[in-house]
Amino acid sequence: MTNTDAPISGNQKRKMKSAARLYAVQALYQMEQRGQTIDQVVLEFLDFRFGATYEEEGEMIEGDVDLFRKLVSDAVNYQARIDQMTDRALVAKWPIARIDPTLRGLFRAAGAELINSDTPPKVVISEFVDIARAFFPEGKEPKFVNAVLDHVAREARPEAF
Repeated sequence: MTNTDAPISGNQKRKMKSAARLYAVQALYQMEQRGQTIDQVVLEFLDFRFGATYEEEGEMIEGDVDLFRKLVSDAVNYQARIDQMTDRALVAKWPIARIDPTLRGLFRAAGAELINSDTPPKVVISEFVDIARAFFPEGKEPKFVNAVLDHVAREARPEAF
């Protein structure tokens, strides 16, 4: 983990928040696939992912631990509300239960941040569209994520638009 004695630059803080969002999507996906609890997945990520070094992938960036914990916890605690808002943004034939599990985790993490944080919705949307690009670099998913999250954000925080 990062040395807490050294000051962290604004750019490094942004990178850590971006990493926390990515890790939250991965953790939510993993929880769903493996049936893990919040405590199990958070402990695993903090112990083995944040700042870890892998031969194939190189060094993983240190994430904002507090944001990571909050996104995972809020995504679980507000899952029904987030899923309902996401369903309203999706085409009737494609409820959230039918979409890719990675996208489901992404929508839940983004929804958690949209309904329970002070982060401007446009920042949240941009960050999660970037995550969609990382998972689906050749696909149309980033545009899909942008459209769905725009709808969810307008419902969750209409005063921001």
